[in-house]
This record gives sequence, structure tokens and C-alpha cells, in this order.
Amino acid sequence: MLKIRIIPTLLHKDLGLVKGIGFNSWRRVGSALQSIQVYGLRGVDELIFLDISATNDSRPPDFQTIDDLADNCFMPLTVGGGVNSLEDVHRLLRVGADKVAINSAAVATPGLISEAAKRFGSQCMVISIDYRQHPDGRREVFTHGGSRPTGLDPVAFARQAADLGAGEILLTSVERDGAMTGFDLEGISLVSGAVGIPVIASGGAGGYEDMYRAVVEGGASAVAVASIFHFTEMTPKEAKRYLADRGLPVRLDAAASSPS
Repeated sequence: MLKIRIIPTLLHKDLGLVKGIGFNSWRRVGSALQSIQVYGLRGVDELIFLDISATNDSRPPDFQTIDDLADNCFMPLTVGGGVNSLEDVHRLLRVGADKVAINSAAVATPGLISEAAKRFGSQCMVISIDYRQHPDGRREVFTHGGSRPTGLDPVAFARQAADLGAGEILLTSVERDGAMTGFDLEGISLVSGAVGIPVIASGGAGGYEDMYRAVVEGGASAVAVASIFHFTEMTPKEAKRYLADRGLPVRLDAAASSPS
């Protein structure tokens, strides 16, 4: 079994980092540079940085900001938000991103997935899938920051993305995001069981037990976490220790020698 990754998520809007509930009610939570420096000391496995307003503002990624942040980031960095073309992917990789997350454009032009995978390699292509669950239990993919319904089933879309060459799926439950009430284990399990690539569970982590269940019951290869690291005393180091104590393989070397 591959080592389970704990991945803090940084959501950037306008001039700083934010965190909300259900992709709404955004609260300022500091600067991206400061967060990256802190997480660097805490031995996290990777970071995800998403510009959540770029697509709705119809603008490309802020390449200069990513360049500046990457210079201070000494762990793998996934960058998303406003990615619409091969050139966007190329420029993000060139300024320091290790992986590029594509969300709305992957739905609008699925061919971008295969083109980017062929040119840059599947290992750096992350397809970000945001979905909502309707009262009848049906799950539906939404784009543009969770605001536009697509009619797509997240399991079918994840399978298509994997077939087109995606290297990972970042799967986010919109309703659970920021609520800290636990992951959508059924949704994670359905997607994980349908694809042969890693699935990163996102949206709902309220504690270390939720992370454990996302892996054991949901089949996730990694968990993306934001709110509990912003608003509680929980840390990536303690999360890793919890998972390790429960028998899951994690990287403890860097975290063990660094402060919480």
C-alpha cells in the first residue's frame, strides 16, 4: 500500500487565503506565503493551492504569484484555478507547480486532459471534481466554484478523466466542505472503486478519525484538509501519528523532527 498523504489545501480569493462552508461564507485566514512557510516546518507531504475566483472572473492563473510562492515551497505543490489551456498548464509547471489541477475546463473540454497528459505526463495532471448530492441521493458534478450544474455523474466523469490520462482525482463534496462533519464516505468509495488512479478525499474533515475512515472505508489515497488546520489545534504531524497508530503507512520522518 502506498503511503497515505495528508495534504493541506490553501484557497486563494482576491488578495489572500479564505475558508468557507459549502463554497460560501468566506472568511479570511491569512497569507499564502506565511501558510506555506508554516506547513514547510510541519513536514506535510504536499500542498494544494487553488485560486477559487479565477474561473468565475474569467481570468487565467496568477503566474507571478505562483512563481513567488513556489520559490518558498519545498514540498510538492499542486496548483489550480483558471486553468483553461495547454499553455496555462505549461506556464504553471514552468513557474514551479509540480502538478496542475483542472476543474471547469476538464468538463468543458475533456480533450484538454488527454492533451496535457500526453505532453506533460499523467503524473502532473490532477482532475478536480466538485459535486453536490441531491435530496434523492443522486450526486452531480458542478463547475465554476460549485455554482454550475453539469448533469454529470462524478463516478462516470472520474472514470472518463482516468481513461483520458489523469494521474489523480481531487474529489470534493461541496456541501460538506468546511462543515467539519466528516467526509462523504460513500461518494469517495464509489469513485475510488471506479478508477485505477489515486483519489484525494476533500470536503468535510472534522478530525483524525474522519481521515482514517476516508482511507479505510472510502479507499482514498490521500486526504485534503483545510478548516481543521485553520480553526482548531489539530496539526498534520498529529494526523500522521494517528493514522500510523491505526496501522496505516504514512511518512513520519520529516514530521517527527519538526514542531507542530
